[in-house]
Amino acid sequence: MTLLLKREFDFVGKRRAAAIASGLLVVISLISLLFNSLQFGLDFTSGTSVRLAYAEAVDIPQLNSTLQANGYDNALVVTFGSERDIRIILPVDEEIAIGEQSAQAVIVGEQITNLLREESGSEIELLGSDYVSAKVGEELAEQGGIGMLVALGIIMIYISVRFQFKFAVGAVAALAHDVIITLGVFSLFRIEFDLNVLAALLAVIGYSLNDTIVVSDRIRENFRRMRKGSPAEMVNISLNQTLSRTMITSFTTLLVLVTMLLVAGDVIRGFAFALTIGVVIGTYSSIYVASSVILYMKITREDLMIPLKEGEELDGVP
Repeated sequence: MTLLLKREFDFVGKRRAAAIASGLLVVISLISLLFNSLQFGLDFTSGTSVRLAYAEAVDIPQLNSTLQANGYDNALVVTFGSERDIRIILPVDEEIAIGEQSAQAVIVGEQITNLLREESGSEIELLGSDYVSAKVGEELAEQGGIGMLVALGIIMIYISVRFQFKFAVGAVAALAHDVIITLGVFSLFRIEFDLNVLAALLAVIGYSLNDTIVVSDRIRENFRRMRKGSPAEMVNISLNQTLSRTMITSFTTLLVLVTMLLVAGDVIRGFAFALTIGVVIGTYSSIYVASSVILYMKITREDLMIPLKEGEELDGVP
C-alpha cells in the first residue's frame, strides 16, 4: 500500500468519467427510490415484536420454516445480543384499536413461544411481546430528515465562511451524492431500513464532511503557496498529497465495519452496512465530486487569497 500511495495519480484528468459514473449511480438510485421505495422496518411500520431467549444457539432457517409451516408467513426473525436471543417481528391489522393490538401482541407472544417449544423441544423463555406503533418511528424519521437538511445548511454556511462559497457547493454536492447512493443501495437490494440505518446516514454525513474539509484545506493552502500551475494541476497535487491520509483512515474504518458485519447480529448489521457503503462512497466523493465541482465553478487563485487590511500594503514603506 505504501508504494501505491507514493504514486502520482491523475485524478483531475479522470473527472469527466467520474462525473458520468456518479451521475449514473445517482439516477439509478433515484429511480429505485421512486419505484421500489425503501423496505421500512418495524420502526416505521406497525407490528408485533416477540423477544425470545433460547438455551442454545438458534437455527434461524429452521425457525423460519417452522413459523411459515404454522401460518406465520410474514414473520421476520432477527438476533439481538447473542445467537441465543431472537426477535420475531409480525405485521398487525391496522384496523384493530391500539389497546386491542397491545393485548393481541401478548397473546401472539405466548402462542409462538408454546409453538416453538413443542416443535423444537428446546427450553425457551419469553422475554416480552409488545405492539410497536409506527407513529414514533414516523416522528423520528421526520425529525431526522429535517435535522439532515438543517445540518446541510449549517455545513454550507460554515464552509463558505472558512473556505469559499464554491467549496461549500462542492461539499454539499458530495454529501447529497453519498446519501442518495446509500439510500439507493438499500432500495435496490430491498434491505430493511430502520432507525439504526437513519442514524448511520447521519454518521456518513459527518465522515464524508471531515474527509472533504481535509482535502479542501490542502487545496486552499496550495493555491496560496504555489506560484505556478493551473487550478486543475493544483487540485490534482492536493488530492495526491492527502491520498495517504484518506486511504489509511478509510481502510482502518472499514476494518471495524467489516468486523461488525461479520460478527454482529442482525440488529446492528444494517447500521454497519450503511456505514460501509457510506465510507466507500464518501472516500470517492471527497476525491472526485467535491473537487470536481469547484473546478467546474472556475475556482481561481484570487478566490482564496487572504484579503489585505486597509493600509497594510504600506506597512513596510519608510
